[in-house]
Parts: sequence; C-alpha cells; structure tokens
Amino acid sequence: MPVAKEQIRQIISENNISSVTDVYALLRDSFKDILQELLEAEMDASLGYEKNQKGDLETDNKRNGHSTKTLKSQYGQFQIDVPRDRNGEFEPKLIPKYQRDISGIEEKVISLYAHGMSTRDIHDQLQELYGIEMSAEMVSKITDKILPEVKEWQARPLNPVYPFVFMDCIHYKVREDGRILSRAAYIVLGVTVDGHKEILSITVGANESSKFWLGMLNDLKNRGVKDVLFFCVDGLAGFKEAIGAVYPQAQIQRCVIHMLRNSFKYVNYNDLKKFSCDFKAVYNAPNEEAALSELGAVREKWGKKYPYAIRNWENNWEDVSSFFQFSDDIRRIMYTTNIIEGLNRQYRKVTKTKSVFPNDTALEKLLYLASRNVVKKWTQRYRNWDQVLNQLTVLYGERLTEYL
Repeated sequence: MPVAKEQIRQIISENNISSVTDVYALLRDSFKDILQELLEAEMDASLGYEKNQKGDLETDNKRNGHSTKTLKSQYGQFQIDVPRDRNGEFEPKLIPKYQRDISGIEEKVISLYAHGMSTRDIHDQLQELYGIEMSAEMVSKITDKILPEVKEWQARPLNPVYPFVFMDCIHYKVREDGRILSRAAYIVLGVTVDGHKEILSITVGANESSKFWLGMLNDLKNRGVKDVLFFCVDGLAGFKEAIGAVYPQAQIQRCVIHMLRNSFKYVNYNDLKKFSCDFKAVYNAPNEEAALSELGAVREKWGKKYPYAIRNWENNWEDVSSFFQFSDDIRRIMYTTNIIEGLNRQYRKVTKTKSVFPNDTALEKLLYLASRNVVKKWTQRYRNWDQVLNQLTVLYGERLTEYL
C-alpha cells in the first residue's frame, strides 16, 4: 500500500531526515517495528483476543512473554521479540520457528553466481550492500543446492519430434586430481513444432568424438525424442556417423557460415572481398542445380589460385546442399548454426571470470543457471513459423502430423 505524500512529509519532519543514510536507517528500524507488530497480530489471532481484551472468552491459554530472536535481513541484523503462549501452541507464519534468515540471501547468491560473478565478488557484494559476511565455501554450498534441480532437468522427458536440432560444444578448463584438463560442454538446442527454441541438453565430457556424440543422441532418444528432421551442425568430428546411427532418417545440414570461414582461411586478404562476393551466388542460388553451376564458375575463376578453398565445398557438398530444396523461410533457420553460437556467447559471458573450474559439476551448474536466464528471453517463436510448419508437413507427412 503506497504511503500518502502528507505522511511522507510528516515522517521526514519527525525523524529529521537529511541524507540517504538516514533514509536507510529509518527503513531498517521501520522494517523491524512492522515485523514486531505483525507477530503480535498473529498471536492475537492465535489466542482469539487482543492483549488485555480477553473479556468473557473462555480459554486456558494466554500470553507468556517473549523470546529474543536475531534475524538477518536485507537491512542487516537486528533482534525481534517473538511472543509466546503458555500452552506452546503458537506457530508464527510470518517468521517460522528456527528461521533466522529472512533476507532471501540464497536467491541473491544464486542470481549473482548465474550472472558470472566469482565467489570473492559475491562475498564483497553482500558485505557492501547488506553487511553480511559469507565465505566462498558458503557461496559454493548455497549454489550446490540447485544440483538436484540440474539433474532433474538433464533427465526430463522431451518432445517426440523436433523439426530442427542444433549441436555444438564449447571448451573449458577443469581441475581433476591436481591436473588441469580440457573439457567439452556439449550443447543440444531444438526447435519445437510450435516454433520455439528449447535447450535439450548440456553435458560436460571429454573432447568431442563420435562415441560421445553417439551417447548424447541415445540419451535424447531415451528421453522421448523419436524423430528429428534436420540436424544443423558445423564440422566437428563424429557428428555425421553418430547421427546416422541413431536417427537414420534425419538430414544433416552443415553450417554455411562455418564453411565460408574455413574457405576464407586459404584466401589472401587482398582477394577476400571479391572471393566472398562471388561465393554469395553459390549459397544464394534458387536451387541445388544453380548452386552447382555457380560453384563451377567460382572454381573456374579461383580454383588454380585457391584450390583448397574450393575443395572444402566440393568434399562436403552432400551435407551443405540440404537447404537448397526449401523456401527462404526454412533456409533461414537451417543454413547456419548462429542460433546456438548466440547461446554459446551467453555462456562465455558468464564463464569468462573462471579460467579453471574445480570440477565438471561446477561447470554444469553454472551453465544450467546461465541457461535459465537465457530462456526467459525466448518468448517469440520463429518468424513465419506457420508457413514453415505447413511446408514441412507437406514434405514429411506423418513424421510430423502424428505429433501435432
């Protein structure tokens, strides 16, 4: 309930407020007084009468003094007097028995940790803002409380079909048995039949291999994913073999942007602008036949000077050319893995303060918390999704319609 301006002016006048510190002190004291009055009101409700107003009410229970309790709050520490009754029946709801921290500090710690703050920074922040002393060990223990939630999320059931699935990994350093090892965080992101993005899986393991990806894909299948129309990937080792073993009907689309970057590595800087301009005609072609014709023109012009840049496309054409059979709306979704690279950028933003993680669990914990913040912003579905879904339904029939 907002306070009227007249009341605010009266409070300022009566309390001689002249600085922000004075305001903070007033809020702290007022917060304590309000809590005290609310506890007294709870006691009145529990006994059935206000203090000294028993009247003719027949009851053998009555007030029995107070017990002192020290609370931690966003306004620092202070003491309150919790009312007691003779029969010991009073159970305060506002501040339950044994609760001494009403600051919501655990939620604040988890929120700060999820935004990439180090345990030392969190300690300093809490000390400065709330006057609360909290060790790095305690911060770690608080954030560990979400580990059961992480495990539950990792094992949750998934949709039976995803039209598009994007796969990628990010590398981190993790300490193990006194050594610092490289770990890969495997990220799987799907697009639902409703056109919304969903993070399907985050798993930390050894550096990428077809064996590990096979395990990841089998995990998706065990969690209920029966079919995927398109896997959109970059050139990481082992993707194609693993996908073919678990989802043999799925098509693979190599990221065109990654293909271009790989080709540009072989091109002299002075030729790069002209080379990239010529290549636009390849991936912007209306169909695969026209694209092959344009690729031939690029080979004719640049093949002798930059043979490896052209050969990169020729050797991987089967996995690059899938998107040519579709309309622009579908092409825009599947021809690049920018969607998952954008997610990876968010992960790097929150992990940049941690050069080495103490273990795999700590890395999974932080990536999960970062994911929770990211998905809150994913409120819009893909543009023109109705048209995309209609076309996919015509092309793939029961593979989609069975689950719509």
